[in-house]
Amino acid sequence: MNTRDNSMGMAVLLAALAGFAAQSAMGAEPLGGLKPEKNRLEIAIAATGPLYLPLLVAQEAGYFSKHGLTLSISQVSATASTQALVSGKVDIYQGGAAAITANLAGTDIIYVAAAVDRSTLALFGQKGLTSFEALRGKSVATTSPGAFGEIAIRRTAKEHGMEIGKEIKFLYHRSTQEALATFLGGNADGLVITPPQSDIARNKGYPVITDYYARGLRIIGPGMAVTREFSQKNLNTLKAYLMAYLDGVKRSFEDPSFGMKVHAKANKISDHKILEESYQQGVKVWNKNMTVDPEAIRVVLEESVHPKAKDADPRRFYDNSIIQAVNREYASKLFPGEVR
Repeated sequence: MNTRDNSMGMAVLLAALAGFAAQSAMGAEPLGGLKPEKNRLEIAIAATGPLYLPLLVAQEAGYFSKHGLTLSISQVSATASTQALVSGKVDIYQGGAAAITANLAGTDIIYVAAAVDRSTLALFGQKGLTSFEALRGKSVATTSPGAFGEIAIRRTAKEHGMEIGKEIKFLYHRSTQEALATFLGGNADGLVITPPQSDIARNKGYPVITDYYARGLRIIGPGMAVTREFSQKNLNTLKAYLMAYLDGVKRSFEDPSFGMKVHAKANKISDHKILEESYQQGVKVWNKNMTVDPEAIRVVLEESVHPKAKDADPRRFYDNSIIQAVNREYASKLFPGEVR
């Protein structure tokens, strides 16, 4: 994938993971006897925080190679990622609500699994701003339009009788890192963000206005999004991908030292306290059973500004048939008693 292509946004190749040690296994028979229809995959991710750690762990540990796949992973903005899915420049987008927005706009993008559907978002205020009401007439830094940060704030604003665009202004960014930089520079009054950037803000003493994990917000993201055509033509490929990803989930839970090493490399974190806090945020939300929950999609539809969202059936946006097969054949053995 050409990460300099304008349609791809400012993709950042995760070069730190490019030289993983599993290259020696490239010629081996894929685990489970699957023969992927496509061996080389372009993967777009919205961030590199702890929500994505099982993917990065699976890449670093060579699990994709063992399942017959070679991955190129790039960090790309949510909007650019869905455009790249449609054009075929990206095979799988592992991200949030942008896939739903793109589907509403007429594309046939669907989720085939939900890596995470419990939100670790936190809303911060500048020092002295400690309530949602205090953000009236002010700005909030977030990532892409339609991403789950915006969805969460729209939901909370509605609860407080406030209107986005009139009483709260969004400042959009291509990445969580850019959103954090705007906030730390004093150019936004609020910040809605996920780890590790939320841990950085918390450790700098910025007040948490809303902890969305504590509130129990369920919202799909990151999920594994593909075009429906890709899922139909590449059944074995997606099975192999999901199996390798689940190997990464297991390793992330069972080997914290390795997980934090990968996390530190991908996010250039040297502060052990922030690294440990960020890792624990991931532990809280990584799914072992990645079946898509329609309620985690419904919340997006309820807060979407798209005119077709309110009447849309959540079942339109996902296909659980592949992950259910993987659960029966593979995840149930990795996590006995937890996945069937």
